[in-house]
Amino acid sequence: MAVEPKMTVDKKKLVDLYTRTLKIRLFESKVWDLFGQNLIPGTLHLYLGQEAVAAGVTAALKKTDWIQSTHRGHGHVIAKGADMKRAMAELLGKRTGSCKGKGGSMHITQFDVGVLGATGVVASGLPIAVGAALSCKMRGTKDVVACFFGDGASNNGTFGESLNMSAIWKLPVIWVVENNLYAMGTPIAWTCPSENIAQRADGYCIPNKIVDGNNALEVYEATVEAVERARNGGGPTLIECKTYRMKGHSRFDPAKYRPKEEAEYWLSRDPVEIIRKIAIEAGALTEKEADKIRKKLEKEVEEAAKFAIESEYPAPEEALEDVFMEVDA
Repeated sequence: MAVEPKMTVDKKKLVDLYTRTLKIRLFESKVWDLFGQNLIPGTLHLYLGQEAVAAGVTAALKKTDWIQSTHRGHGHVIAKGADMKRAMAELLGKRTGSCKGKGGSMHITQFDVGVLGATGVVASGLPIAVGAALSCKMRGTKDVVACFFGDGASNNGTFGESLNMSAIWKLPVIWVVENNLYAMGTPIAWTCPSENIAQRADGYCIPNKIVDGNNALEVYEATVEAVERARNGGGPTLIECKTYRMKGHSRFDPAKYRPKEEAEYWLSRDPVEIIRKIAIEAGALTEKEADKIRKKLEKEVEEAAKFAIESEYPAPEEALEDVFMEVDA
């Protein structure tokens, strides 16, 4: 359900939110297609359905700010500004990828746009975000770190340790819980005694907020507030984004464990359509302009896929490159 803006959001920002959300959707849809053609090695954890979270959070950040991602990280990376050609090539394991084809889906990154990296180990990104935020504070950069993680990660010990350290040191970090209701196939209700994960932040004296994770504008507004607090030395904030996967946990999961009524409700609340409607009703876009943006992005995604497919695989001996850094004695 669309919400009225709680702050004055200019029309340019609404267009930005729509564009980011749609860009992720089209990129991930193409990735789904390429994986079905056996062009992407390994497994695949798509961000389809959760696009509004990455779009809303990154729209509130500067290029010099950092994000820490998860095993479901393509959307975060694309939203932060990563080059789609290099990102697509990385997924296909090509030498033109952002990690030279050595990271793949679960370890995709691009440092020059502020992406610390994705990680395949659940909850392992939280302590990395603590370290990055501590670095920002010690260097006095005024930059912030946004750390994405899922509901399942909130049951890991690193969750408590990381939140505690960020609180006592007042680190400039925004904890973003993407609660899609399932840790793989396990309902969050089976593993969390409270209705909301955000309540857990109370134990660490961290301000927290629950938002509609399918509404990019609502996510953006909450993140702007959290970023302002972090930049001004106010410490961390935890934002819980209630959202839902359009697909299963991975490419091989049919998600039959989800109740039919639940899936129908959530899938009817398409993040792309929600922000499109908000932008059009606010006069930021016309239907024609929104369609024009879609056509432009579709072309860019197709070009990225073509670039990735035509790129070369790294030579076997390249596996030994970039392993160690040479340091002058």
